[in-house]
Amino acid sequence: MHLNNNQNEHISPVLEAGKKNYLIDMDGTICDDVPNEQPERMVTAKEYPGAKERINGWYDEGHIITFFTSRTSKDHREVTENWLQEHGFKYHTLLMDKPRGGNYHWIDNHIVEGILYKGDWGEVK
Repeated sequence: MHLNNNQNEHISPVLEAGKKNYLIDMDGTICDDVPNEQPERMVTAKEYPGAKERINGWYDEGHIITFFTSRTSKDHREVTENWLQEHGFKYHTLLMDKPRGGNYHWIDNHIVEGILYKGDWGEVK
């Protein structure tokens, strides 16, 4: 699908009304906070209560689910995909190699809305 601007140039598509793109961090957000320096813990990370139910609900409603993690694609992709599958998380895409350290400032030509996870998936809407 290609959209055109007033100059009849192709531009990026826009999601239909009501559909959202969820970019969701993993460590410390849906499961135990495991640093890249301890990859052996990624296999046994405990999922946070309510995370899977909330995220899978969004997926089932037709929203786009993307996990966005600082885990590295070179060293951690397989263990991460296996963990998500074993725990039953539904998603469309897994983006690896997010910059580490937090304090993110997102600059985009589309609307960006942020939700700070504070330890309770029941509060995330």
